[in-house]
Amino acid sequence: MILTKNEEDNVVAVVENAKKCTDEVLIIDSGSTDKTVELAKEHGAKVCFRAWTDDFAAQRNFALEQTDADWVLYLDADERLNDELIAAVQKVLMEGSEDHQFSMERKSVAFGTKFNHGVLKPDHVARMFPRTSVKWVHKVHEHPECDYPLQELPGHIEHYTYKNWHHWEGKLCQYTTLWAEEAYKRGKRISRSGIFLHSLGGFFKMFVSRAGFLDGWMGTYMCFNHFFYTMLKYLKLYELQNQKKK
Repeated sequence: MILTKNEEDNVVAVVENAKKCTDEVLIIDSGSTDKTVELAKEHGAKVCFRAWTDDFAAQRNFALEQTDADWVLYLDADERLNDELIAAVQKVLMEGSEDHQFSMERKSVAFGTKFNHGVLKPDHVARMFPRTSVKWVHKVHEHPECDYPLQELPGHIEHYTYKNWHHWEGKLCQYTTLWAEEAYKRGKRISRSGIFLHSLGGFFKMFVSRAGFLDGWMGTYMCFNHFFYTMLKYLKLYELQNQKKK
């Protein structure tokens, strides 16, 4: 299952990658105006449309309704399974262990750098589930809820995070806005001093706790970017709460 919007640069590669471990690739498109849908269909994917409602979890839950497969595996358009992970997925399908959910290590590549620390430090994401066991929550930075034990598969996902700085800027604006809106609805509030302290804490976490400096000048630069990202999302929350007061 792959969410797309204007992913013509990625869609062929991700569909062909997914086909190495499944005979059903499902694209949930939210209104592409480029060749994403056409290319996906040409390469054997099933394409369904759902209008974008600023809610990633809703898109992923909608995908669950478009198939009757026993197992589902989620990929983003800019992600690829490596050969070891593909073999591990195939093994799960053969053994039929339908009382588990599975996570995978994800390694980020951006701006010509493979990151091992800091902001883009490798993480672990739960992505493979028995279809009827999972539900996704939260509009941005969404995550799955599944009661089955979590088991990690060998191998990893390669995540080609940003195509360029313009792409990074677009995601920054989108994610900070969605985060602020959802945080406000949950009742979260922030002061002006709190904005700075959260931003400073975010930088410290990435630069020191996650040793972002070990990824060289690019890793250090991304830690400063994280300071700005954190500040921007709390500034947008502060703006929302002031607008409501007025």
